[in-house]
Amino acid sequence: MAALRVSGAAEPLLRPAAGGHPRLRVRTHAQGEGGAGRGASTEGDAAFSWAPVILPFFFPALGGLLFGYDIGATSGATISVQSPDLSGTDWFSLSSLQLGLVASSSLYGALGGSLLAYRIADFLGRRIELVTAAALYILGALVTGFAPNFVALIIGRVLYGIGIGLAMHGAPLYIAETSPSQIRGTLISLKELFIVLGILLGYSVGSLEIDNVGGWRYMFGFSAPLAAIMAIGMWTLPSSPRWLLLRAVQGKASMEDNKKKAIQALRTLRGRSTSEKVLTDDVEDTIVSIKAAYAGQEAEGNVWEVFEGASLKAFTIGGGLVLFQQITGQPSVLYYAASILQTAGFSAASDAAKVAILIGLFKLLMTGVAVFKVDDVGRRPLLIGGVGGIALSLFLLAAYYKILNGFPFVAVGALLLYVGAYQVSFGPISWLMVSEIFPLRTRGRGISLAVLTNFGSNALVTFAFSPLKEFLGPANIFFLFGVIAVLSLVFVILVVPETKGLSLEEIESKILK
Repeated sequence: MAALRVSGAAEPLLRPAAGGHPRLRVRTHAQGEGGAGRGASTEGDAAFSWAPVILPFFFPALGGLLFGYDIGATSGATISVQSPDLSGTDWFSLSSLQLGLVASSSLYGALGGSLLAYRIADFLGRRIELVTAAALYILGALVTGFAPNFVALIIGRVLYGIGIGLAMHGAPLYIAETSPSQIRGTLISLKELFIVLGILLGYSVGSLEIDNVGGWRYMFGFSAPLAAIMAIGMWTLPSSPRWLLLRAVQGKASMEDNKKKAIQALRTLRGRSTSEKVLTDDVEDTIVSIKAAYAGQEAEGNVWEVFEGASLKAFTIGGGLVLFQQITGQPSVLYYAASILQTAGFSAASDAAKVAILIGLFKLLMTGVAVFKVDDVGRRPLLIGGVGGIALSLFLLAAYYKILNGFPFVAVGALLLYVGAYQVSFGPISWLMVSEIFPLRTRGRGISLAVLTNFGSNALVTFAFSPLKEFLGPANIFFLFGVIAVLSLVFVILVVPETKGLSLEEIESKILK
C-alpha cells in the first residue's frame, strides 16, 4: 500500500531556517497545500538543514517497512507452516480456508486498526500512535513466533495487523507535519519505497529460513527487533508541533503550555541554530491557519457528506482506485508469490523463495521509477500504461496454467510484468490521487474511508484467493483477475482525471466542480 499525502490548512511551521545549509529544489506532488493555497514555488529556493529531517522520516517510515515485511514474510511462511517436514508442528494440515486466514488475518487486524485510528488518533497524537503501533508490532510478532497452536497464530497475526492500521495512519501524518515543505511530498512518497524494502526483506528472511524446521516462526518473529527500534526511535522524537497546537485550538490543552511545547519541538526538528523569534512567529502563524481549518471542519456535519456533490465525485475516483488496486489480485500475487513460483517449476521451496527475492528487487526498482517520474509523466499515463500491463500479465498467468505449463519462464516473466506495472501505476499513484482529490471540507473523512476500503478489499481478496484457486483452478482465477483489470483500465480512462501540476484548490475548482 503506497503512502498517503495528508493535508489541511497552510502549515507555516516548517519553513526552512536560513543560514548556510545545503540548498535543494524539489517539486512537490501537490502544490498549494491546504486551505491557504501556499504553493511550493516560493519555498523551493529556500535552504534547509538535512540533518534534522532524517530521523523524523526514518522512524515513522519503519512502520511502512514492517507492513511490507509482513507481506514478504507471509509468502514463505505459508509454505513452511503447512509443510509436514518444515512446520515443526502437529497441526500443519491446514485447509485452504485456514491458510487463507493465516495470510489475511493481519489485514483484518489492519482494518480494525484503521477504525481505531479514526477514533483515537487525534487524542493520542501522531507520536504516541506510532509508539503504540510499534508495541503492537512487537507483541504480534512474538505471539505469532511462539504460537503453540493455530488459534494463537491467528491472534498474533491480528495483533500485528492492528499495529499496521495505526502505523499506516500515523506515519504519513507525522512525516507531513514535521518535514520541510520543499520535500514533504517526496518524503511521503518515499515511504512507499520503505514498504517495498520491507517486502524484499521479508522475501530474503523467508529464503534463509525456508528449509529450516519451524522456519515460519523466525520469519514472523524477525520483525520484533525492528519494531523495537521503531518504538525507541519514536519515543525519542518530539510530538508533532501542529498536533500540539491543534489540541490547544480545540480547547483540549492549555494554549500557552502547548505553544511552549510546540516551540521546543520545532527547535529539535529544525536544529538548535534557529532563532527563537522565527520559531515563535511560525507558531503564531500556524495557530491562525489551524483555527481557519478547524472552523471549516466543524461545519463538515457527518461522514455521509462524503457521499454528496463534489465529495462523492472525489470518493468515486479515489475509492475506485484503491478498490481496483486490490481486486485486480495484488495481495494474492505478493502473498502467494513463492507458492505460484513452486507451481511454475521451482519445486524446491528454497528455489521459489530465491526467485521471490528477484521479484522484490524488481519491485523496488520500479517503485523508484514511479516516485521520481510521476510529476514529469503525469498520473493518467502511468495509470493507463501500468494497468494495461497488469491485465496482460494476468492473462499470461492464466495462459501459463492452461496451455503453457511447459514454459516456467512465462510465469516468472508474467510475475515480473505484474509487479513492474503495478509499481508504476496502482502502487504509488492511487494513494497520491486519494490525497489530492478530496475537497478540504471532507478530506480527512474521505481519506479515512479510502483507507478502510483499501484494507477491507485487501483482506477479502487475500483470504479468498486460496479457496477460490482450489475451487476454480489457478488458470480461471487469474483469468478472472485479468477481466477485472480490463474493467479497471476502462475506469481509469473514463473517470480518473489528470492532476499533474494542479494545486489542491485548482483540483477542487476545475475538476470536482
